[in-house]
Amino acid sequence: MLEIAVLGIYVFILTIILIYCSLEMKLAYNYLKSKKNRKKPLYLSPDIPKNQHPFVTVQLPVFNELYVMERLIDQVMLFDYPKERFEVQVLDDSTDETVEISRKKVEEYKAKGFNIELIHRVDRTGFKAGALKHGMQTCKGEFIAIFDADFLPKPDFLRNTIANFSSDDVGVVQTRWSHINKDYSLLTRVQAFFLDAHFTVEQKGRNCQGYFINFNGTAGVWRKTTIEDAGGWQADTITEDLDLSYRAQMNGWRFVYLEEILSPAELPVDMKSFKSQQFRWIKGGAETARKILPQINKKSLPLSIKVSAYTHLLSSSIYLLIFLLVFLSIPMLILRNTYIETNYIKFAFPYLFTNVAIFFFFFSSNTARYKKFSGILEFLFMLPTFLTITLGLSFHNALAAARGLAREKTPFIRTPKFDLHTNKDSWKDKKYLSKKIGMVTLFEGLFALYYLFGIVYAIRFQKYDLLPLHIMAFIGFSYVFTKTVKHSMN
Repeated sequence: MLEIAVLGIYVFILTIILIYCSLEMKLAYNYLKSKKNRKKPLYLSPDIPKNQHPFVTVQLPVFNELYVMERLIDQVMLFDYPKERFEVQVLDDSTDETVEISRKKVEEYKAKGFNIELIHRVDRTGFKAGALKHGMQTCKGEFIAIFDADFLPKPDFLRNTIANFSSDDVGVVQTRWSHINKDYSLLTRVQAFFLDAHFTVEQKGRNCQGYFINFNGTAGVWRKTTIEDAGGWQADTITEDLDLSYRAQMNGWRFVYLEEILSPAELPVDMKSFKSQQFRWIKGGAETARKILPQINKKSLPLSIKVSAYTHLLSSSIYLLIFLLVFLSIPMLILRNTYIETNYIKFAFPYLFTNVAIFFFFFSSNTARYKKFSGILEFLFMLPTFLTITLGLSFHNALAAARGLAREKTPFIRTPKFDLHTNKDSWKDKKYLSKKIGMVTLFEGLFALYYLFGIVYAIRFQKYDLLPLHIMAFIGFSYVFTKTVKHSMN
């Protein structure tokens, strides 16, 4: 009975992952197909009279950003937009010296004639969502642009985005993130690899089909009335951006995604900061799924949009299945002699198709680069590297998804930034770094040993079919464990 139960669970998980990969491959197809009829983004000409420029509020929600506060404000003030037609709200909830840095910068630009205000809350109720909601009470803009502290928006950002609100039903214009420190380390290269896939294949693949997409929390612009119509910023999830995005689109607002417009940002460089960011995104995605999917079910929407919403909102929960699938692969390996040996060939197609789908999805994200031989080599290195580290993070991310689905309340923990551009810049010995090594990290070390056992067992009994998977899991968990410990000691 045990072997049948393990087999049943294994087949069920493998089937769900197969379906998910099929839908992701369809997104990649949509993305490639959309390139043939891609329209150029609209651009607001500087020849337009100043009084005809829409008034824009730029909100900068920040918390304890000692190292990047000055560069953020300086960069925003470079916008080539009439300074009398935009205002800046520095929504600084900081509890350290960041507040004084913000205050000095605000006074400096006020003296130069810019419309900029520091709004400091002592009570951080609602975290980022609360800060944005608080700023909404006094903002004057017809449109609201939002930037997190790790971003360096280009001077033409407002001109590149505001013109694309050409239709009254457009509620959001979202731009693509780029990376100012992509080549800092292997970890940042991996992050850039999967973020590039999200900001090309997933965002554009959904948007070009009229499916719901998400405002990515930053580097985008909202129509103020869209926020109000959708019920405003709410703090009952830690991904307030995803939550509001779906509420707005369910009310009929249309989102425009501009893949061609890049907004540079700083990637986390230490493993603990990266894991905290992943935790927030994955747990918040699961929380939003619990909140929004019942509303999606009640809405009169095309079936294709509902299927896309389920795939999108439950995508963070796929880590639960990935972790269980790989964890159960060792019991499967041990039980094969008693039941699965003669039927194992039936598992070949799902594994093969899943690998093909993953390859196609990520290769589609940057076909221009991969036309060159050097690009092909880079891709062939980055794909298995990304998959290996993803396996190493699967336990951490599975717990985040489970806690989100269970609606466990956790604080909004922001990802620290350190003004890092090249690998000559150091983040070590700076503030905001956590030195704590939690139980999750210890379990990651144990899982590395668990998959090492799988490798030894496979070699001992000459069962090599799952060996590549166990090698990747062993390397992945070892990498995540050692990097977490090492970065906790710096």
